[in-house]
Amino acid sequence: MIYIYNDYGGTHTTSMAAAYHLKKLPQAERKLTSEEILNIKYFNQLTKKDFGKLIFHGNDEDGNPVYTIGRKREKLVVPSLKELTLLLQTKFHFNEKIVFSNTSPTVPMVMSLGGFFSRGLKMDFIGVPLLVKGAKKCCDNIYRLVENTKRVGKTSFNENVVILDNKQYK
Repeated sequence: MIYIYNDYGGTHTTSMAAAYHLKKLPQAERKLTSEEILNIKYFNQLTKKDFGKLIFHGNDEDGNPVYTIGRKREKLVVPSLKELTLLLQTKFHFNEKIVFSNTSPTVPMVMSLGGFFSRGLKMDFIGVPLLVKGAKKCCDNIYRLVENTKRVGKTSFNENVVILDNKQYK
């Protein structure tokens, strides 16, 4: 099974989700510290050149690879990846299940503003504090989203490609 967390930029909530998934963050619904947030691999580190790239974060406790991708506003990226996966599965008898999990619904406005200032305008002195505040606000939702993503991945036996929109985490 392959897990791919996706959102607009691929560097904030997706990095947090990958870190929770890989047990690199506390496995409980609690507010993260600023230090924990700023030490998440790739958090606020990716740039425009990284959009559309699958970023490998590691293998989970079951040996499943965990990736993230920043898709910008392109709503067709994940459906296109699904179609490509189905094509490869059919053509090459590739039977690896892939779970796409959208972290966008967890993003609070303060985090969007922080990302705009930090990544868009290169004004980290404004953006990073807003990102940290936003990450603290949404970390419990991301934790629950990851737990649900893993549960769905393990229980949806008849689907080779699963797309989770996760709108319940708004």
